[in-house]
Amino acid sequence: MEQTDVIEHRPEPKRPPRTSGLRTLLAVAVAAITLGSAGTAFAVQSGYFAEKPDGCVAPDRSIELYAVELPRDPSTNQVRLGYGLTPQAASYPGPTLEMIEGECLRLTLHNQVPEATLAALRTDPSHPLGVSLHVHGVKYTQDSDGTVEPGSYVAPGQSRSYTWYAKPRNSKTGSPGTAGYWWYHDHVVGGSHGTQGLNAGLFGGLVVRRQGDPRPDRTYVSFFGDRQTINLRRGAEVDTCDPVDPQPGPTCLVAKVGEKVEFIVVGIGNDMHTFHLHGHAWADTRTGLVAGDNKALVDSIPVIDNKTLGPGDSFGFTVVAGDAVGPGHWMLHCHMQFHSDLGMATSLHILDENGRMPPHHGSHVHGPAAGSGGANAPASNTPAGAVDHSTHQPAGN
Repeated sequence: MEQTDVIEHRPEPKRPPRTSGLRTLLAVAVAAITLGSAGTAFAVQSGYFAEKPDGCVAPDRSIELYAVELPRDPSTNQVRLGYGLTPQAASYPGPTLEMIEGECLRLTLHNQVPEATLAALRTDPSHPLGVSLHVHGVKYTQDSDGTVEPGSYVAPGQSRSYTWYAKPRNSKTGSPGTAGYWWYHDHVVGGSHGTQGLNAGLFGGLVVRRQGDPRPDRTYVSFFGDRQTINLRRGAEVDTCDPVDPQPGPTCLVAKVGEKVEFIVVGIGNDMHTFHLHGHAWADTRTGLVAGDNKALVDSIPVIDNKTLGPGDSFGFTVVAGDAVGPGHWMLHCHMQFHSDLGMATSLHILDENGRMPPHHGSHVHGPAAGSGGANAPASNTPAGAVDHSTHQPAGN
């Protein structure tokens, strides 16, 4: 016998006067307007925004980061700003940061940029003065967004903390995780999009590794930007490697034959670019490498030596220096011809097995350029943008 639903009928309850519903709607509307008009500072102070993203119980590591003013660009006299693990080590790009999926990182940003400099850079006199940290790829809450809207920026002379969470991949939910090659930058200087902060040098690379990922010997960061620049430099300023004693840094890409060299490549500004490295190729995968012996999988992965790069894009890869090609000065440049013609080119200098620099020929010689000191000079043998992994530990340990 087919079962039927039994619906119990009860007397209809008395409805409240319509005015009470209107009062409720009005109260909600007033609260929303009050929150918006009072600014999101109230929301942050009252705990409306969570401090940490879901999955981050407590920070595993802490990093102190400083935003400072650097010597002006020697060729354009443009203001230069940089991030550093200490004020003295600040540079552009800023320090290359590393995380492992599952790790929660707390970063405290200290704003040491003079108030007058920030005031001169802003495009709207009503825009607040400050610097911030906005990151791509990993997880964060509104409190760590690094934008004006939630008030997550740092006023001159002040400090504040940000929390980043490298969420792991979850095969059950389909969550892809956060492993990849990313970047961080200011989102406040000059205006609500931080355009002047980016133009001045407030940016850096971030790599998130998955457990078991191979580790490189060296990591270099290349930001391709406007005015045909690599890391805000072009022409002779892009490559200042000393031919006798080359020291790795943002303007000296150097490695020994056989070393695993990792690149983090980021597009900034408004132009399209193509990244090309001579003598070396990589798999078009998350890491640039191919793992395992599954022939069908291996055969399906393209091998490339040139990749298109738009504003905000980022990718990374690892190559073995001099693999089958030996030592030499291997050009790295944008393959948009007029970009490279105007100076958007440098070299990966691969030393021989004894650590000696190969000879230069003709116009390929790169000597120290004007302005190679100050902002361009490395603070140590392994400065920002050039991580020597033979002794490197993730920043903040």
